[in-house]
Amino acid sequence: MYTELYLDEVESDIAVAKQWYAEQQKGLEVRFSAAVRETILKIMEIPSAYAVRYRNIRIAHTKIFPYNVHFYIDETKAQVVIIGIVHNKRNDALIFIKQVSGEILCSLMDVT
Repeated sequence: MYTELYLDEVESDIAVAKQWYAEQQKGLEVRFSAAVRETILKIMEIPSAYAVRYRNIRIAHTKIFPYNVHFYIDETKAQVVIIGIVHNKRNDALIFIKQVSGEILCSLMDVT
């Protein structure tokens, strides 16, 4: 059984997306939050079911919303580390992947 750990950026990722969805339609931000939470719960059931996409980062897609949950498994601590909630159609997704590949690489190397 794994525990969840969230990087600080995850809260910001969710807040920005929720604000945008709230501006689009009343209550849509609630549906977005529920979709993200449902995705994370599925990850926690069997995190290794998701293929490694880059470095040792795995990606799970939310239902309906075009967002992905980026995470890695820290076997030594029995943790699933959620590192970002990223829109899959925007340029910031590519920037996020480059950041993770560069900045977090050192700590990720200890996990593999």
